[in-house]
Amino acid sequence: MDEKQPSFTVTDKRKFTLDGELREENPSAEPAQEPAADLQSPTNVVTMPAPEERETEPEAETAAESEVPQFSAQETAEQDVAYKESSRQIDDMLRQANPGMGAAGVVSFEHIIQSFYVSAMIAMGAGTEPGQKARVDLLGARQSIDMLALLQEKTKGNLSPKEEATLQNVLFELRMMFLEITNAIAQQAQKAVDTKKK
Repeated sequence: MDEKQPSFTVTDKRKFTLDGELREENPSAEPAQEPAADLQSPTNVVTMPAPEERETEPEAETAAESEVPQFSAQETAEQDVAYKESSRQIDDMLRQANPGMGAAGVVSFEHIIQSFYVSAMIAMGAGTEPGQKARVDLLGARQSIDMLALLQEKTKGNLSPKEEATLQNVLFELRMMFLEITNAIAQQAQKAVDTKKK
């Protein structure tokens, strides 16, 4: 029995491109159709109305706020349900392909901290293969550290003692490593200047 692969259509109704440019309207254009993977089904399609079709609150908006699309509670709920269903289907497919695989773990606040921690450590040269020169990206490391600091500021008073301690310890360790690297670079630069003077 030959089963037809389910497919879905994605229609982008946003007014602006990813670059912030006003999108050209072309209502006669046919939406692109691509064959869907097994994890998609027509029941998962959620059509989001264009920003101009959404109900807006009667409150006055500032210029900056008017450029950001506002989604209704219903749109957000529909999107959340579709996302969870798609995730469930992916998990089912992975378990079918790997029968010994356990259930996917729940994402926790510690996972968020760990993600930024790993990004910062790699940017500072951790994980370099033995015998290879470490590639250091100080700007990338600083950005990850600054994002963790912002996360700490924005979540103040909302974390468990364990989460707060983990975040504080990770920030301390990353900042110390960053200082060690920047001090070493500064010392090397000073030695180079001193050598040139001689």
